[in-house]
Amino acid sequence: MLTLQSDLHGNHLLGALPALDWQAIAADLELVQLRAGQVLCDSGKRIHHVYFPTTAVVTLLHTMEDGGCVEVAAIGREGMTGVPVLTGGDTMPTRVQVQVAGSAYRMTASALREHFGRSDLLRRITLLYMQALLTQVAQTAACNRHHSLSKQLCRWLLIQADRTRSDEMRVTQQLIADMLGVRREGVTEAVGKLHDARLVHNTRGCIKILDRAALEARSCECYGIVKREFDRMLPGTRQAEAFA
Repeated sequence: MLTLQSDLHGNHLLGALPALDWQAIAADLELVQLRAGQVLCDSGKRIHHVYFPTTAVVTLLHTMEDGGCVEVAAIGREGMTGVPVLTGGDTMPTRVQVQVAGSAYRMTASALREHFGRSDLLRRITLLYMQALLTQVAQTAACNRHHSLSKQLCRWLLIQADRTRSDEMRVTQQLIADMLGVRREGVTEAVGKLHDARLVHNTRGCIKILDRAALEARSCECYGIVKREFDRMLPGTRQAEAFA
């Protein structure tokens, strides 16, 4: 009988591990508090720790030579940072930065490699997550190139709501502009239209989704593609039981 730990520990990947597997890695996990804006690993730097968010949200940022940046993926309680350590890499191709303050489990990269080699279930789960994460990165790149700012904004808000498990987000329009790699004035106009249509309620430093179904309808297909891939690949209760 497989006992899931998700309700106890808050991260879906760790929660999909049965009790015995959790006990095997628990000694190498440290629950830490992450602050907004904290850089966990910069682009091109060696990965010393990986993080399994529970309430925090971490963003992967691609930085340009001129200092500009754009978000390529957001990681919440569904996933983990530092996946290159599992594919033979030692460095991050993107900056890993905390977007929403909260808690996460931290583990050294060397410890993760050891447990990855010993546990068939952990290996299966993390490989499934890596495939879903690659889908998010690829779809984000396509979305930023081909879809309007309005559609990108709807996608971004929906993903943030999924990662934080809340329809109310403490974000500034400048932060959204930075994540999407666009001008703040464009974000202000797009948010204003969603506010006027009563899809969201916008106040200074806060956006609350009022009509999720309508927001999904206004979003591009990218949000649905990424969500379906995560739902399909990541181990919920039934999927984890199939691994046991």
